Amino acid sequence: MEKDFKEYITPPVMLVVLLLAISLIFVFPVLNMIILGAILAYGIRPIARIIQSKLKFESISIILAMIAVLVPLILLIAYIVSVVSGVLTDFLASNPNFDINAVLTQASVYVPQLSPDNISTTIGDIAKYVANYLVGKIGSIANISLDLFILICSVFYFVKDGDKCYNFIKSFVPDDHIEFFDKTVESVENVLKSIFYGHFLTSVIIGIFGAIGYTLLGYPYGIFLGVITGILQLIPIFGPWPIYWALAINDAFNGNYPRVAVVLLFGFFLSWVDMYIRPAISSHHADIHPLILLVGFLAGPLVYGIVGFIVGPLILGITYVVLDSFRKELTESK
Repeated sequence: MEKDFKEYITPPVMLVVLLLAISLIFVFPVLNMIILGAILAYGIRPIARIIQSKLKFESISIILAMIAVLVPLILLIAYIVSVVSGVLTDFLASNPNFDINAVLTQASVYVPQLSPDNISTTIGDIAKYVANYLVGKIGSIANISLDLFILICSVFYFVKDGDKCYNFIKSFVPDDHIEFFDKTVESVENVLKSIFYGHFLTSVIIGIFGAIGYTLLGYPYGIFLGVITGILQLIPIFGPWPIYWALAINDAFNGNYPRVAVVLLFGFFLSWVDMYIRPAISSHHADIHPLILLVGFLAGPLVYGIVGFIVGPLILGITYVVLDSFRKELTESK
């Protein structure tokens, strides 16, 4: 055993290990962008192939596919900002004498913590935190630009040369472990499909249902409420309930009790749809315990920032399926 181990510790192997360690030190600060680029490339690649079948130019097809994915996200953000600014403008125009201090004073009769002094102190603390955060981000514009550049390049080259990267890695796998490697890669693909379809597609479906339902119930900005419902659906623990409970409470204050009952029933329907659709879609790709994905969603942003919402559950999901594949191989070898 010792002799076999020493046979692997050769100067070339030690040199490779040393170079890999040094390379990892250089790559680690942007590793999250590279991982995210590989994930996005997996989703963009089918679109690029469809476009390429029409254009026959690979690089142009990839760029157009990236734009096709990016533009809807930009339009969605622009729509949200437009609606929010429009609501605030209409509210202030229709209530020129609106006094926030008077409202807080009246509310503090029922909730002492909502006194103007407490609210002012809290708002001041939040404003300072936000200002310090923005100043820090502005000071790191160069780092943000570098991250975005690496992300874009990673997506482009993973879409373009993903097969070459896969074959390069596979060439190092011993022949007696090829089957395990193929099963592991297949499991990783299933995790990606589970996250893409089981979570993002579920959010889109819930958002569409929400937009239709809120519009039929007569709420203004029904489409906007549906969009926010879909976004909240991506966040663990939240889901659609903050929206329909807020609408129900608003209707209760306005005395519209029939619609309170209807919107709550509709909200429970959305939650039921989520509990039915998400497992139904995810189970077709990867059988991963919901707790693993929940921990990934919650802990991911603490490690990788906003990117962690995607990278966190993906890494934990891949780790689980790799360990499961390894366990099955050990069981079969006995």
